[in-house]
Amino acid sequence: MEIIGYLASIAIGIILGLLGGGGSILSIPILVYLFHVDAVLASAYSLFIVGVTSLIGAIPKYKEHFVNFHTGILFGLPSIAAIFITRRWIIPAIPDIVFQLGGFTFSKRLLVLGLFAFLMIVASYSIIRGRKEIQPDDHEWRIPLLIIEGVLIGFLTGLVGAGGGFLIIPALVSLTGLPFKTAVGTSLFIIAINSLLGFLGDTLNYQMQWDFLLSLTGLAVAGILIGNKLQKKISGGRLRKLFGWLILVMGICILSKELISSVQSP
Repeated sequence: MEIIGYLASIAIGIILGLLGGGGSILSIPILVYLFHVDAVLASAYSLFIVGVTSLIGAIPKYKEHFVNFHTGILFGLPSIAAIFITRRWIIPAIPDIVFQLGGFTFSKRLLVLGLFAFLMIVASYSIIRGRKEIQPDDHEWRIPLLIIEGVLIGFLTGLVGAGGGFLIIPALVSLTGLPFKTAVGTSLFIIAINSLLGFLGDTLNYQMQWDFLLSLTGLAVAGILIGNKLQKKISGGRLRKLFGWLILVMGICILSKELISSVQSP
């Protein structure tokens, strides 16, 4: 299973390189179900993997002038604050058993993985449907809405350890008027900063297995380089839909498995 996990880590980067996003959503299932890492610690590891791979992915976007740092910082600051607070104080404060009702146990693991599976299902819909070019809004920036969106995405990222690019990109386009390609590049920059600073909060709470974490991250980065090369040769349309269906099935399976386990728990 570990060999499969290491190979799947390369797939994280390949998918990110081919599709411009989505690879990070595989990291938690790989860590939890293939490497048997605790769900909360897996979300911390995922933040590091997501952060580093997104940073690497943002570099070619920056060279092509598709990263708007001003927008990224304005959107990112409230998001950074929310994710750091969530990882540093909120996650550790959640009890292992949130509540019990008859034979059903709502645990911290179910909260993290259940919410993550729900977000996978939501993300799969937009991936399968196809990422259409969203038209920028010509009106003035909606800064209050941008800040609220940043806080909400930071909170969700902090809870589940996923980047949330499928939420960030539409927000940047509709609320700031950025062109779509610039929103994609800026999103990678935001995800990188959010994830790495969120992970910083985890280093204050948990003991990290750095050898293991760096090896997985290295494989994911290698996958990005492969994906970037393949991007010019492979059409992403059909691949994106296949990946969307994979995410949908995985999300349903994870949610079902965790719910059944919770019912069976004493």
